[in-house]
Amino acid sequence: MKEAGQPATGNSVKGALPILVTVFFFWGFIAAGNGVFIPFCKHYFHLDQFQSQLIDFAFYLAYYLGALALYAVASVARIDLIAKWGYKNSIVYGLLFSAIGAVVMILAVNANTFAGMLAGLFAVALGFSLQQTAANPFAALLGTPETGAHRITLGGGINSFGTAIGPIVVALALFGTTVAADEQIQSLGLDKVTILYACVGALFLLAASLFFFSRKLPAGKYEADAESSPKALRTLLFMTLCLAAVFIPVFNSYRNQSTDTAVIAELQTERFLWLLAGLVLTVGILLVALSRATRKPEEWGAMQYPQLVLGMLAIFAYVGVEVTIQSNLGELLGQEAFGGYSSSQVAPFISLYWGSLMIGRWAGSIKIFEPGATLRTVLVVFVPVAAFGVVLGVNAVAGNDISSFYGYIICVFIQLIAFYLTKDKPATTLMAFAMLGMAAMLLGIFTTGQVAIYSFLSGGLFCSIMWPCIFVLAIAGLGKYTSQGSAFLIMMILGGAIIPPIQGKLADIAAIGIHKSYWLPAAGFAYLAWFGFAVRRILQKQGIDYDASIDGGH
Repeated sequence: MKEAGQPATGNSVKGALPILVTVFFFWGFIAAGNGVFIPFCKHYFHLDQFQSQLIDFAFYLAYYLGALALYAVASVARIDLIAKWGYKNSIVYGLLFSAIGAVVMILAVNANTFAGMLAGLFAVALGFSLQQTAANPFAALLGTPETGAHRITLGGGINSFGTAIGPIVVALALFGTTVAADEQIQSLGLDKVTILYACVGALFLLAASLFFFSRKLPAGKYEADAESSPKALRTLLFMTLCLAAVFIPVFNSYRNQSTDTAVIAELQTERFLWLLAGLVLTVGILLVALSRATRKPEEWGAMQYPQLVLGMLAIFAYVGVEVTIQSNLGELLGQEAFGGYSSSQVAPFISLYWGSLMIGRWAGSIKIFEPGATLRTVLVVFVPVAAFGVVLGVNAVAGNDISSFYGYIICVFIQLIAFYLTKDKPATTLMAFAMLGMAAMLLGIFTTGQVAIYSFLSGGLFCSIMWPCIFVLAIAGLGKYTSQGSAFLIMMILGGAIIPPIQGKLADIAAIGIHKSYWLPAAGFAYLAWFGFAVRRILQKQGIDYDASIDGGH
């Protein structure tokens, strides 16, 4: 790949970075805000837990389809649209598409249709997919290559800050407070959603204008040869068609509002089978592709590398686990054994969950500033504690009672010990954090009350550094297929669309319920631990020693 432009420097960087990091903030703010939006829609539209998870399904499915579309164009037409448009214009187009999604949301609210609101969220996230594909390399372009990782990490930190305050702001926008009483929720209309997305849409347009009219921003265009991989393309298109066949009837089933017990039981069984088929198809198709590509790598592109395909499944599991823990948290906290909180009272907990990812990412990014050994030891303790303080401060300013959160510092220190012992080695770090995540889920499943709540919330701490670990391990050794492999990994954000509805379905089954449904993220952590163990051996067989340090975050 040949860059057409030169890195920006000086005032250009100073003027560009504040604009660029706004899109990182939007990704985190909107995605985390869904955790409050889900229980709100569940109550307003009288949905069951599975139906409410269609919000995540629509949102994260857009990431998959957006990345797939860009890859398909590159593979068939041999045109890299991001390279042709440039990073700057690609982000502008993505912001405009997200603004259209906000308009669709407003129209759907006025029409009082849940399906229309899902379409609006899908369009917003489709714009995010294009923005995300362009924003990370654009950040690297805005300055010298040596400091590129610092700028990307800055974006990741802003993204995590957005996830921490998103639930609080959305709760305030919808309820006027984060501790509204049940009777306030009962009388709440959709006019607050209209105002919320009118403001969000206006911010999208403002950011697009800043990007478009800024003369300090380079175009970010470059020359790139799109690597052809027809067998991989056919595989992904076939998988997409299979998933469509599976999820169209599942999606349509949300319209069934029957109160007949027999009908509900039959519908639950049907949904579960369809959802399970979707999961099995995704995993099965990718494993079959790996088997075939390993035997005969021609025309498979990046999929001929086992670390990439297994990494795709790891991203699928990681995003699914990260999203499903918080998406079902509102329902869990509504149970008497977990506090009996109303849907308007869960925002502080969701904020702490996403804030946990911020805590881990801030701690994981210390080394990029290359502090001395003594200073680094101090920062490893100070930075996460300070980040925890930020999360508590945001909630305190919002008027939330944070006294029950103080004990969570124990979970933060457990994470700090894990950071110290794994010494920034990606495979070791991934394996250790996945095992801790699995242990946290199991502890939460077998306990109730504050201990269980802390356990489930700590899933955010252990998910925090998984994206960069998986990413660098999965693309290691891909050579000319690195860009293509990166696109395949972005597609697997699809896990956020498939896994949360499955947990929602498990929660709807009386014999399982919301508490035991957390066996699903426990299983996801188990696969991630296995991947951390297996990928190290796979890379060693290829002559790659990846006990190197990692940067960044998702």
